[in-house]
Amino acid sequence: MHPDATGPATVTDHAPAATRRDGGGLPVNWSLAATTATRLMPAGPRTSPAAARELVERLRVDSARAEEHVREVTGLGTGLPLLPADVLDRSAWARAAVEGMDVLTSGADLPASPWPVRTATAAGSGVQLGALLAYMGARVLGQYDPFGGPGGAGRLMVVAPNVHAATAALDVDGEQFGLWVCLHEATHRLQFTAVPWLRDHFAGLVTSLLSLQEPDTEKLGRLPDAIRALRGEDGHKADVLALVELLQGPEQRAVLDRLLALSTLLEGHADHVMDAVGPDVVPDVAVIRRRFTERRRGGGVVDRLLRALLGVEAKMRQYAVGAAFCREVEREAGMAGLNRAWESPETLPTRTELTDAQAWLRRVG
Repeated sequence: MHPDATGPATVTDHAPAATRRDGGGLPVNWSLAATTATRLMPAGPRTSPAAARELVERLRVDSARAEEHVREVTGLGTGLPLLPADVLDRSAWARAAVEGMDVLTSGADLPASPWPVRTATAAGSGVQLGALLAYMGARVLGQYDPFGGPGGAGRLMVVAPNVHAATAALDVDGEQFGLWVCLHEATHRLQFTAVPWLRDHFAGLVTSLLSLQEPDTEKLGRLPDAIRALRGEDGHKADVLALVELLQGPEQRAVLDRLLALSTLLEGHADHVMDAVGPDVVPDVAVIRRRFTERRRGGGVVDRLLRALLGVEAKMRQYAVGAAFCREVEREAGMAGLNRAWESPETLPTRTELTDAQAWLRRVG
């Protein structure tokens, strides 16, 4: 996902089903999450209907063009159909995100609670998730959801109001910036469609992580270490991701480690490819990258605080670490060497290898 009015929604207005009563999946009232996100979502930038229509159509075309360029650079996806993105407004993106999360987490085997307790928990989780999506919905430029769309087969989305707003904020060429955003998301779609085992592998890691939830009493025993890290008593302050790891047991940490490594590779690979397409396709790519990176780091005090609390800063580091790994591997072994990462789950880099590309190259030969 590319974080950081215009286009009409292209998803239906139905809400996902509320929380399940069979003990499966996360205890979230998905319908309430979608409703909360829609009500709290800030309005998009104002523009004329003609300009909005032009942007929506251009982004649809750009999304298919972008995947052609990504295929040329990576060598992945030959013979797969080229499909345009769904260009959405902010609220439609939030509803689509809820649907995708519902599908992704439905396989988790969580302990069942009494129905009244589960209902109360689901409502609270739904409101919290909706508020989070409302915050992210004003910033997300695009997303490939491998579990969204009809039948959960995958869906590429671009959020037109946010692309429009970011273009103005960065003061860059709108046509180039829209295509640049589409390059990132098209890379994500190609990762999941050209690598046949990746979708199920990713879903399996998420399901395993959720199914390994521990009793609160065990988490409480780790709180002193987490508090010391938060205060910086061990010499450094922990971020949200580090605190999450401290509050987990060994089995959870092992699964989370693999999930974070995969996520870092996916985001870094997409960032690397979108720039590797180069100035022949996006002439101002260096300027766009510099200004976009500065924007990622910027924001007011409140915005920076929210990003830290939500783990967005940790996400930004994933882009940088993953992209640096991909650059070094391609420099040493070419794009064919980098593509070895997609051969099987065993050839994926570990979190340690993502900061030591030479170790990964030695391991995969």
